[in-house]
Amino acid sequence: MATWDVIVIGLGGVGSAATYHLAAGGTRVLGIDQYPPAHDFGSSHGRTRIIRQAYFEHPSYVPLLRRAYQLWDDAEQRGGTKLFHRTGLVEIGPPDGIVIPGVLRSAADHDLPIQRMTPLEVSRRWPGIASDDHWQAVIEVNAGFLEVEQCVRTHLRLARESGASCVHGVAVHGWRSSGSGIEVQTSEGTERAARLVLAGGPWSAQLLGDIDLDLRVLRKHQYWFDPESSGFRMEDDFPCFFHETASGFYYGFPAFGGAGVKVARHSGGKEVGRMDPQHWNPQHSDDPEDLVLVNDYVSKYLPGLGRRLVTRAGCYYTMTPDEHFVLDTHPGFPQVVVVAGLSGHGFKFTSVLGEIASQLATAKRTRLDISQFSIQPRLRHRSDPNDNRT
Repeated sequence: MATWDVIVIGLGGVGSAATYHLAAGGTRVLGIDQYPPAHDFGSSHGRTRIIRQAYFEHPSYVPLLRRAYQLWDDAEQRGGTKLFHRTGLVEIGPPDGIVIPGVLRSAADHDLPIQRMTPLEVSRRWPGIASDDHWQAVIEVNAGFLEVEQCVRTHLRLARESGASCVHGVAVHGWRSSGSGIEVQTSEGTERAARLVLAGGPWSAQLLGDIDLDLRVLRKHQYWFDPESSGFRMEDDFPCFFHETASGFYYGFPAFGGAGVKVARHSGGKEVGRMDPQHWNPQHSDDPEDLVLVNDYVSKYLPGLGRRLVTRAGCYYTMTPDEHFVLDTHPGFPQVVVVAGLSGHGFKFTSVLGEIASQLATAKRTRLDISQFSIQPRLRHRSDPNDNRT
């Protein structure tokens, strides 16, 4: 007999939100993670993540973002903790590139408020942001950043207050179908549930076991700089920023909470094989080539910031070939929900992805359109469909 209605494996951005929504709906839910809450061995850490609605990746994401905004505001109110800072976002790039046309398309399709500016107007308003003369800029005032660890901690706290059981420091060795339910083998024994949510981030391929989603895990790097000039703080109304340059995509955040200006490269990354966090320390990750590219970007497009590096950190992107998410039920086990491959742009969605995962696990449907996130087009079968040991 199942002890739980639902088990959630992975308590990062998506898993913590799914556990909260399940518990808030009266579901008996167990959340399991191999690390402490809001740990830095996965993808849901690094102090900040940009959140925006005029989505250059594809207009179809906008309805999800509208719901995500509502849920982040709700989590703030219920949790009594600031999560979302609406600093605004400046996006800059060539008029025939990817970012500017994509932002304009999403804004037009969904009637989103944006402001177009010239490079000169941007530099006059924010002297710390530069661009090439022929580029264009778009300002999204209702954008900003989320405090990523605080988001995870808040969802976990709300989940526990709603009746969820969340265990940390417990490894998952595998799961298997057991009648109409699921058995999960852990380092502490076997847990049984009617349904399962897999939200393993960079460990997703190992958790899936029997299927190959063609997921690539990239090691990424984040840097914090101590500004040499004034005007880079959130208190100075300095915004988040995103540049599309000839050497790739770069983004960053104003200095806040005593930390420096965070800058990172959205492009690139070194592919890693089977996940083993013992191979590196995320607080002391090092990629000289990546740092050279970031320093060159800072020198050219963030005048006055300087190169006084305060600290750095690493994280992971779990990539799908088309960079769209996987959000679906398992093709062999309909009682298993899979959320994977957020491809470096998923954290802003985790509030709504957690809600959708909880709906799929209980009602088996959601009213939001998730058809583009189907698992089937990316599926290649392996040999043993019943044993999912990692």
